[in-house]
Amino acid sequence: MKKVSIYRIESKGEPPVLTQEQLIKGCIRQDSACQKAVFDCYAGRMLGVCMRYARNAADAEDILQDAFIKVLEKIKQFKGDGSFEGWIRKIVVNTALKKYTLSRYSKEVSDQEVSEQALHQIEDPMAYHQLSEKDILALINALPDGYRIIFNLYVIEGYRHEEIAEMLGIQSGTSRSQLAKARLMLQKQIIQLQQIAV
Repeated sequence: MKKVSIYRIESKGEPPVLTQEQLIKGCIRQDSACQKAVFDCYAGRMLGVCMRYARNAADAEDILQDAFIKVLEKIKQFKGDGSFEGWIRKIVVNTALKKYTLSRYSKEVSDQEVSEQALHQIEDPMAYHQLSEKDILALINALPDGYRIIFNLYVIEGYRHEEIAEMLGIQSGTSRSQLAKARLMLQKQIIQLQQIAV
């Protein structure tokens, strides 16, 4: 049985309660109260997604605004296959990717090859346990655009390298290389933080 989400829409008096389907139909009719309810319900979580891709909070807010404009423009295309939140998330991620295109991160340092052996040499599991989620997110956000985008797509969003390559118009080997370099950079930063704390 499909779970039905309930949304409250503010009004003068008792707030009306709408199902997800009614809310979507309201957005299709361009009912501003329904549009606001969709934004209010999902903006917080989607801002978190935007923050993982953006360089800073202002960029994240721009991505969020652009993404919700697209959500409201394309809401007729939502067919109920999968979750509404997942559909919104996909639009948010694609909006972020368009902001940070391949041309923006193709100039990153690519002359150092990263081997699996090098990655294993610096792994220190204890270093990870001493960092808060906020600290880890700050380190991820400090990565160069290409590293950060591929790290987020692969590690957090769960895309395969082949899917990432198709989304970004790159080779899957480039995706693997960027991910390895992102992990290496994160591991070095974590170990440096651990050494400073000691």
